Amino acid sequence: MTDTSHMAHALRLGARGLGRTWPNPAVGCVIVRRGVVIGRGWTQAGGRPHAEVMALAQAGDATGATAYVTLEPCAHHGQTPPCAAALIAARVARVVTALTDPDPRVAGRGHAMLRAAGIDVTENVLPDEARAVHAGFLKRVTQGLPFVTLKLASTLDGRTGTASGESRWITGADARRAVHVLRLQHDAVMIGSGTARSDDPDLTARSIGAGHQPLRIVVDSRLSHAPLSRLGQSARNTPVWLVHTAGATAEARAAWTGQGASLIEVADRGGHADLTETLRTLAARGLTRILCEGGGQLAAALIRAGLVDQVILHSAGALIGDEGRPALGPLALMELAQAPRLKLLGQRRLGADVETRWQL
Repeated sequence: MTDTSHMAHALRLGARGLGRTWPNPAVGCVIVRRGVVIGRGWTQAGGRPHAEVMALAQAGDATGATAYVTLEPCAHHGQTPPCAAALIAARVARVVTALTDPDPRVAGRGHAMLRAAGIDVTENVLPDEARAVHAGFLKRVTQGLPFVTLKLASTLDGRTGTASGESRWITGADARRAVHVLRLQHDAVMIGSGTARSDDPDLTARSIGAGHQPLRIVVDSRLSHAPLSRLGQSARNTPVWLVHTAGATAEARAAWTGQGASLIEVADRGGHADLTETLRTLAARGLTRILCEGGGQLAAALIRAGLVDQVILHSAGALIGDEGRPALGPLALMELAQAPRLKLLGQRRLGADVETRWQL
């Protein structure tokens, strides 16, 4: 086994924590001695214990071993001691990492601590793969914004429902199950007020044995969604955050807080919640990965604001026609040259449907 294969193993382990570890990164760690894996770990729910601590506990005696870690071990005292110090105390001989942690509290200090203790350090093993797993954490630390995945489901002609609003179900059971998995891989699921009112969703991950649920966010500038909706009635069990502007009435605010929801007021921009401020506020509260499930107006607004990182499209083999509801609202384009161009990252079949992933 090579450094590359062991790091790939650590990355797969770390990905198990996606959606559960915010604001911390979903790190994976594998400890190997004489070619045998003696310890494995990943960052636990809520962001601790860290991956290195979990792997060292499983390994027991890690003297002389090599630790493969998907992000530079932390070097600062937070709610737990530094992981770099834990690796030193465990007397590992070598540490292999995929990325340097850009957090100013770390930013090379973890590597320096290890080297100062006489530990051999190898950096930048599978860095591109690690950047994909840690995309949310990296963007939050370096840009103060969460990584945003926009999920769209449409017919081949780009429609999400009929003119009357009928939309269940555009895609099949396999695609819907894939969406529930996506929800679990993100810290939060976000929709706009139009989707909240028309669909009355609960935005939970169902039918896949989920042990936790993502946070649920509605961007609703006037708090027009009903507090007695499915989201409102379940807010005490699974958190609901509502983003609104000063235009929301006192009565609406009181009704939602009475249901147990959290309210976030942001500036009004053209009669709607300022989305850049919204996402910066969500990042400041710790969110690293957000799955936006629409609708079309919110999706278009996020694209216009340059806030979408990835688009996942579920295409159904159906046609509705021009009178159907479009997947996206207006992008205010005057020329084809202004159209966003996306990079295809991958595709797969989901039963009778097709999923494509695009980088914006």
